[in-house]
Amino acid sequence: MHARVTTLEGSPERFDDGIRHVRERVLPQLKQMDGFKGFIALGDRQSGKLLGVALWESEEALRATEEAVSRVRSGAAEAAGGTVASVEQYEVTVFEV
Repeated sequence: MHARVTTLEGSPERFDDGIRHVRERVLPQLKQMDGFKGFIALGDRQSGKLLGVALWESEEALRATEEAVSRVRSGAAEAAGGTVASVEQYEVTVFEV
């Protein structure tokens, strides 16, 4: 399994808008992509910072979705009143839920 970690730096005043956008727009789009395995969002209301961790079944699935996810990411940043601060890719070495 592989993960793409996106960091958004948004406006604290628009934090809830960003979360709502993730629930209503981002997740439905990700769920339709081949190889999608899950999503975790972490947020700091005081700073407006959001981290999204999208899980993919393989490195190939992660790479194949790069362009489509880029568009999704831009919409989330706009909804949160901020910018995409970073995008990183990792191999998932431990996963327990």
